Amino acid sequence: MARYIFPRWANKVLPLSLVFGVLPLGAAVTGGLWYYGTNKHVEVGYQPKQPVDYSHKLHAGDLGMDCRYCHNTVERSEEAAIPPTETCMNCHSKVRTQSPKLLPVRESWANDTPIPWVRVHNLADYVYFDHSAHLSAGVGCVTCHGRVDQMAEVRQVEPLSMSWCLDCHRNPGPNLRDPKDITRMDLPALAHVTAAPAKLAGGGAANAPVAAEGPAPHGNPVAHTTDGRPVNPPLHCSGCHR
Repeated sequence: MARYIFPRWANKVLPLSLVFGVLPLGAAVTGGLWYYGTNKHVEVGYQPKQPVDYSHKLHAGDLGMDCRYCHNTVERSEEAAIPPTETCMNCHSKVRTQSPKLLPVRESWANDTPIPWVRVHNLADYVYFDHSAHLSAGVGCVTCHGRVDQMAEVRQVEPLSMSWCLDCHRNPGPNLRDPKDITRMDLPALAHVTAAPAKLAGGGAANAPVAAEGPAPHGNPVAHTTDGRPVNPPLHCSGCHR
């Protein structure tokens, strides 16, 4: 009678390990790469369908509503804040109260449930980004989000990649504007850049587009806001990866 080194049940180890181990793991890896590594999250042009047919062109463009009315924490918090239904109903309890397009808003208000807005600009979890710090420095909404006031549906227009962010950190001057104009999207390039504080104090060159006054600690020029505050964004890894 023949004798075997391994018992008969060992014949099932390989197929079972494929079914319950390798295949699920492979599916998870493939699914993760498909979900997080496609246009949906990392490329320009991502434009998800939102639960409400909300037009930024109408509200921010035609009606001239300030971004901060809806995104009301953007100047004091890391997050720009998704507006609660109450913000929508401040107007739409009296404006277009029977519009079919606003039915999800009215149902959200009646049922006290949030509108499931889909996030468009999705940075990786390991990236630290503070909206308030950027707006305080004079970086306008248009720099990262584009001409939202011309978009019926918001889409991603900038790559938001590490190299794209570093390009601005190395030379922030062209993206700085007067604090009162941070939500204005129709300003031409460099219209908001003025002289460095030393020249402002001396007079005669108050409107010269100078964006440097000596080297920064990391070796780059120091840009200045229109009110003379120095802007010296970090270039070290720890600035964004904390």
